[in-house]
Amino acid sequence: MATPAGIFILGELSGPVADEIQAIAERFDPKLARAHRPHITLAGSSGLGPMAADTSVEEMRKRLEPITSSTAPVELVLGRAERFPATEIVVLPVSPRGPIRELHDRIGASGLHFARPRFAFSPHVTLNLYKTLTREALDSLLAVHIKEPVVLDRIRMYYTSDPNISRLMLDLRLEVI
Repeated sequence: MATPAGIFILGELSGPVADEIQAIAERFDPKLARAHRPHITLAGSSGLGPMAADTSVEEMRKRLEPITSSTAPVELVLGRAERFPATEIVVLPVSPRGPIRELHDRIGASGLHFARPRFAFSPHVTLNLYKTLTREALDSLLAVHIKEPVVLDRIRMYYTSDPNISRLMLDLRLEVI
């Protein structure tokens, strides 16, 4: 299914744990690792669909800066690696409750226009998306369990008209000012 043109909002992860996740992605799915640093999609595929493609950077900044400037970085606990149902995609799930839900809901209530989502909000960090895994590689990836929390400290807006090609439009840090 082709991705409609639109703007996705990614919550980028930082710190040593994010670097560890990046190394795992580089090992199992180099194409994914080159496309984006470890992140949680806040708008685009689950909970909120893509933002309207013609939304200006100025409008995004006006609607989202009040949210990012009043939100502290979010510490997240990652679940054990699992396969997305009926797919070869492997993810580290995150509970959809707490600060991640609050951030997601505030973005949804910002006044920006989002398409209908394809899935309910199910925050996660993707480890494998593009590469077909051997049984051995899949078993190895499904054994991943990161016990330390990871930090989501920025949101980035990307315009995309193809899942393989995206363009950064805006980068906002989460920081209580």
